[in-house]
Amino acid sequence: MTATKTPTSPLLDEHTGLAAHFTDFAGWQMPLKYDSELAEHHAVRNAAGLFDLSHMGEISVSGPAAGAMLDYALTGELSKIGVGKAKYSLLCSAEGGVIDDLVVYRLTDDQFLVVANAANAPTVFRELVTRADGFAVSVEDQSYQTALIAVQGPLAQSIVQSLVSVPDAESVAELKYYAVSRSVVAGIDVLLARTGYTGEDGFELYVPNAQSVQLWRALLAATISRGGVPAGLACRDTLRLEAGMALYGHELNLGTNPYEAGLGRVVRLNKNFVGHDALQGFSDQDARCKLVGLQGAGRRAARAGYTVLDAAGEFAVGNITSGALSPTLGYPIALAYVNVEFSDAGTELSVDIRGKRESFVVTPSPFYRRP
Repeated sequence: MTATKTPTSPLLDEHTGLAAHFTDFAGWQMPLKYDSELAEHHAVRNAAGLFDLSHMGEISVSGPAAGAMLDYALTGELSKIGVGKAKYSLLCSAEGGVIDDLVVYRLTDDQFLVVANAANAPTVFRELVTRADGFAVSVEDQSYQTALIAVQGPLAQSIVQSLVSVPDAESVAELKYYAVSRSVVAGIDVLLARTGYTGEDGFELYVPNAQSVQLWRALLAATISRGGVPAGLACRDTLRLEAGMALYGHELNLGTNPYEAGLGRVVRLNKNFVGHDALQGFSDQDARCKLVGLQGAGRRAARAGYTVLDAAGEFAVGNITSGALSPTLGYPIALAYVNVEFSDAGTELSVDIRGKRESFVVTPSPFYRRP
């Protein structure tokens, strides 16, 4: 098992040189923003943003039984995804609560890469080791040896193509969403995935720490030359909220189950896995609450933890999990768990924002879809 150590991005000095404002994220010092989080948000929507995501966890699962083991450990059927493909899945407790939401890449027939949220990575690693018992697999935590850099935005493909050979440029263009391949970018061997968390086209590049600074500098120069910027975690949060993407610790936690969160589609009850019986029970029951999108009528944002009320403001019907004034759309948006009888699109509700009732309406999410 990986020894306990202070987590530090290998790109920390690069961010300091760019005058980044830092925040503590799960023990990691990560860039919150470099200048204006609003400008960074708009840059990702209109050109590109470059993110350091080295705080994410990378766990290798390899061996002849790797697919079967992940079928048992996670809610999805990972053994059925093809080599070079990725799948979103959940790690659940025996009681059906969400331990973490994950992206799993199949690199070869017998090798998978599990990418976990930063705060949950140690727990995910321990759970996978435990659930691997009896399977012919090796589970290795590669989080502290791996840097993750993401370029997101409508010009992301152009940026990556500018740093690969002419023959490889076509391969970059042909890489499908939620697919992964080996590539050479800026002369560096990387694992190149067409995935992201912003609602835009984009790529995530996995690279050993030793090559991360060289890769970051090349990507940053190519990004800036096309009108993009380095981007921090603050705009990443508003981008993912506009795209209706759940954030662990807000929309997902041990107290929520996939059906309440609208993630029943990633649960495969036709197989045996940890949490199967509990999730079968949740599937057979009518949900008591549901995760919904909310759109505000005014300008005041509803923040996480605020109480959702009926339209008249007389009684509580739920709680906000994430909320912001949308930089792209210009009005307040939020995700909230509400009692199921108030979850239909078009239902008028209100939110207690610092003692004042503000009008909101249930609206489908994602709030934003890229052209």
